[in-house]
Amino acid sequence: MKKSFIVALIAVALIPSALFAQQPRPQMPQADYQFTVIKENPITSIKNQASSSTCWCFSAIAFLESEIIRIKGIKDAAQYPDLSEMFVVSQSYKDRADKYIRLDGDLRFGPGSEADDVLHVIEDYGIVPQSVMPGKQTLPNHGEIDAVTKAYVETINKRSGRGGVSKTWKAGFDAMVDSFFGAAPATFEVNGKTYTPASYRDELGIVPGDYVTLTSFTHHPFYKPFVLEIGDNWRGDPSYNVPLDVFMDVLKTAVEKGYTVAWGSDVSEVGFTRNGIGVLVDAKAIAPTGSDQARWVGADPAQAQKAPVEIPKEIVPTQESRQEEFDGKTTTDDHGMQIYGMAKDQNGTLYYMVKNSWGETGKYKGIWYVSENFVAGKSMDIMVHKDAISKDLKKKLGIN
Repeated sequence: MKKSFIVALIAVALIPSALFAQQPRPQMPQADYQFTVIKENPITSIKNQASSSTCWCFSAIAFLESEIIRIKGIKDAAQYPDLSEMFVVSQSYKDRADKYIRLDGDLRFGPGSEADDVLHVIEDYGIVPQSVMPGKQTLPNHGEIDAVTKAYVETINKRSGRGGVSKTWKAGFDAMVDSFFGAAPATFEVNGKTYTPASYRDELGIVPGDYVTLTSFTHHPFYKPFVLEIGDNWRGDPSYNVPLDVFMDVLKTAVEKGYTVAWGSDVSEVGFTRNGIGVLVDAKAIAPTGSDQARWVGADPAQAQKAPVEIPKEIVPTQESRQEEFDGKTTTDDHGMQIYGMAKDQNGTLYYMVKNSWGETGKYKGIWYVSENFVAGKSMDIMVHKDAISKDLKKKLGIN
């Protein structure tokens, strides 16, 4: 070890710990937004992922429920589908454990994932209604199962270097998952008809191969697929890479044509409030507040009444700024949601209407209005039905 490096380590150790303390989170001005809806496609009821890292599943299931409504032409909200998130989550845990052991632990093992994972599960195992497999908790709280499954596979992986793994490790893992989430049924009844998970998938008209994921970054060629380098993409699913203007055109056109979109985004930005607004603002231009509540959720009731009503000026993102922030890890894969509509504020700014999975919270009871600039700047990817994409673009991407 070089002397200069040792000196540097000592210098770091002597820096007061207070300098490393997290700075207060800036508080977004509580602007008086007034929205006019332009287009609103059908969605199912707001769900609550609660204390679980399963936004990837809740958002993709919400998206597929809207797809079933569209495909089946369902008009009566009382007939809207309600699919089981925990069926998908439990199968995903099992698939990931198997891959983790096969790769000798060279895989992130955790509760996070992405929308394509849901398609894999539905294609391989089918799907069931929420009423058939609701899970064993009123609201998801996955701290225990996340901890014990990770410890289990890490233990099995360590033992694999001491003479191989047992033939029963997978059965033990599956039993642990089933005891927490409930076992998936082999058959079940809906409206007097018997289904398997696979036949129910087919009855609903869900064809996993009909869905396409798009992204927009410059470290790979445009109009080619690549595997987006995020830890939650543990299956290695590819996304089609397109320029930002094309990406945004696909999104807008899809919503205009009656489709909804599964959306992966960064929501750690100060402009993504916990009160139903997402705007792309410069955090440095917003004064921080001192309360711990404001630091984490950006909601300080004592300050809210003093805040100005003006809508804050937004940053206009570019292809270059997107890439810089992705490379610099200031745009990260935080959260999955469903985009289902469009609206304009009183200044004529376009917003996308977003169904979240945090329960009926915030000013709009679980709905967010997210500006076009925010979506352009902070989107990780979107998933759409392939028919929502123009014929010319599908041909250019090689999509049948």
